[in-house]
Amino acid sequence: MKKNVGGMDRIVRLVIGPILVLAGVAGYAGLLGLAVGPLPQALTSVIVFLVGAILLVTALVQKCPLNRVLGFNTYRQKESGESEKPTVTNPK
Repeated sequence: MKKNVGGMDRIVRLVIGPILVLAGVAGYAGLLGLAVGPLPQALTSVIVFLVGAILLVTALVQKCPLNRVLGFNTYRQKESGESEKPTVTNPK
């Protein structure tokens, strides 16, 4: 799979991901109330942790399957004026 996460998308994932991971751990430990409606505290904490972990991993590897399915690509390759292959001027 090609890289498809970059720019501001990656920065947001790198900021929000660890925050959600820490919130999930704190919620599971009972230090932070995350229960929403009928969902119990432990289940909500695990969901928050997993979402944060997914955001963090996709930001680090710069590949997101959901972006690929939806057709989003925020990754910009570095433009280089020269080819990476060595140029042979006289092969004789």
